[in-house]
Amino acid sequence: MARQHLVPYINFQGRAREAMEFYQRVLGGSLQMYAPGKQGQPRPAEPGDRIMYARLEADGVVIVASDGNPSYPATVGDHIGLPIGGTDEAWLRAVFDGLADGGQVKMPLTKAPWGTSGWLSDRFGISWNVDIEAR
Repeated sequence: MARQHLVPYINFQGRAREAMEFYQRVLGGSLQMYAPGKQGQPRPAEPGDRIMYARLEADGVVIVASDGNPSYPATVGDHIGLPIGGTDEAWLRAVFDGLADGGQVKMPLTKAPWGTSGWLSDRFGISWNVDIEAR
């Protein structure tokens, strides 16, 4: 049987390196970033390069991003939400606090029938739902 997945792709309109490095600090994991090389072929990004493709993989979390195209600006805001959850309460609380740094908590981590849940917008305007599953 084929395995399917859904991965968020975020256009950071020129701030992809900053955003993805921030998410790596908060979530950990492996980050790959590519810039356009000769004839548009991807090459490893160097400092100051425009990011054509970035991928963060961290313990079941995958985020894909780019700097986008200035001719087609993205609207940052409530158009995307990233849910992250699991049973590791300490890790998820640290993730919530890390993402809240420079952002806006819209609902603090609160007990709910299914566990504990919180909602915030990070410093880049991306909405996150953090769910700590009840054991």
